[in-house]
Amino acid sequence: MSTIDVYRITDKLDDPTLNVVVTRLEARGKHPRFIAMMDQYLQAMGIDAAKTVLDMGCGTGVAARAIARRKGFASRITAIDLSSYLVTAAGRLAEEEGVGGAIEFRTGDSHSLQLPTATFDAAVAHTLVSHVADPRTVLQELARIVRPGGMIGVFDGDYASLTFGSDDVEKGKADDEAIINAIVTNPRVMRQMPGLLRDADLELMASFEHVVADIGKAEFWASGVESFVRLLPKSGAMTEAQAQRWGKSMFERSEQGVFFGACNYYSYVARRR
Repeated sequence: MSTIDVYRITDKLDDPTLNVVVTRLEARGKHPRFIAMMDQYLQAMGIDAAKTVLDMGCGTGVAARAIARRKGFASRITAIDLSSYLVTAAGRLAEEEGVGGAIEFRTGDSHSLQLPTATFDAAVAHTLVSHVADPRTVLQELARIVRPGGMIGVFDGDYASLTFGSDDVEKGKADDEAIINAIVTNPRVMRQMPGLLRDADLELMASFEHVVADIGKAEFWASGVESFVRLLPKSGAMTEAQAQRWGKSMFERSEQGVFFGACNYYSYVARRR
């Protein structure tokens, strides 16, 4: 069965599917674990001192809004995403939170931004590089648009580690692979990041590692399971019936107190030389 990462083609998805994406991104972005991981690398970047910030591949604007809400931040953010639907949603959510005046949302391709070189003091790629066609080009573009001495933050999941518990080990392994293929283009890219940063002439300043796991009851992963049920058929990774059965089994495991779901996440903070 041919599959494709639905998050890589958000400019081509229908509105109901994009609404599933919005719901998942917002649920994940509001979770305390996700907020803590984001705050950690933003603090290491010294983001409050930046006068101009780019949020590349902004999605629903989770990172842009988090930066704008910081007590020490009083500057401007440019947030760019491939999908006009997500850009519109991001603008609406920023206005609802009262930070719309600090953020300019626009559409654009992270592989080739229509922006002058050395424009920003800082840039973030928050849950972007696992989905793009060419991570190397995106990192080089990040390096290009940041001023010398400027800071870059890259955060994403190591989705090769994404796994859910199952009584049938072989079926569980096959289901994990189907999910990874449905939601990620580059499941191991965060393992390559030290080399990619070096090749983009970026100096690694700090890195952080996290394991996000639900054991017993689905909590962090509950919204993920809900979204996967809808997204797996869209990607071609499962039929609708297969996806529904998988989702039902995950929530049953949660109700029984035997749920397991986990993934590693990494943050990298780098400086343009």
